[in-house]
Amino acid sequence: VLITGETGAGKEIIADMICKLSGINEEKIVKINCGAISQNLLESELFGYEKGAFTGADKSGRPGKFEIADGGTVFLDEIGEMPLEMQSKLLRFLDNKKINRIGASYEKTVDVRIIAATNRDLLEEISKNNFRLDLYYRLSVMNIEIIKLDDRKEDIELLARHFTEKLNEAHDKKKTLSSWYIDSLKSRSWKGNVRELQNVVFRDYYLCESDELTVSSGEMIMNDLEPEKQKNVPSEII
Repeated sequence: VLITGETGAGKEIIADMICKLSGINEEKIVKINCGAISQNLLESELFGYEKGAFTGADKSGRPGKFEIADGGTVFLDEIGEMPLEMQSKLLRFLDNKKINRIGASYEKTVDVRIIAATNRDLLEEISKNNFRLDLYYRLSVMNIEIIKLDDRKEDIELLARHFTEKLNEAHDKKKTLSSWYIDSLKSRSWKGNVRELQNVVFRDYYLCESDELTVSSGEMIMNDLEPEKQKNVPSEII
């Protein structure tokens, strides 16, 4: 499955839901951010290594993400930032379902599902020779495109209540959201998508001393500004 969408649109949430609704709820999902690990380390993270494979390696060796997730799912976040050399090795794995640890003289078959996600336009990256066309077709058997939050305002209330319920469970409280608060969230522009909405709800939850959230911190910031200064406020704050 290939999930595409803007930063913060909720790609990881969709990946979690795919696993939860798969009918095998207890199966494991192993996540890795392909853009946060250097090329030299990414291969060992994905495929593992044998003891003594390189300087500083664990004396007993270490399994990679695919091996750990055997029988489950690997979530490859930021797949568009994976180096070309690693893309070819990933493609080989997708073709034969076998991993070869660094420094090993044998291959091991593993059974995993792959969910990949990116905020990049992979077709554009392909035209720039930054992403392999064959890997794109191999990953996009099922393609899910997440539209930005500003284009699905009807989801805002559902998401805000979900985030509040999570906080209530964590802190043993029963805070609620007023209709005015929900309306204020819907009236905003969410350039940071679901992640920005979550951060705002979390912040409002902790700042609110009552059991009902009535004013968004974003609105409070704007109310504290003089009218002539409001026009200079970055759109992310409004």
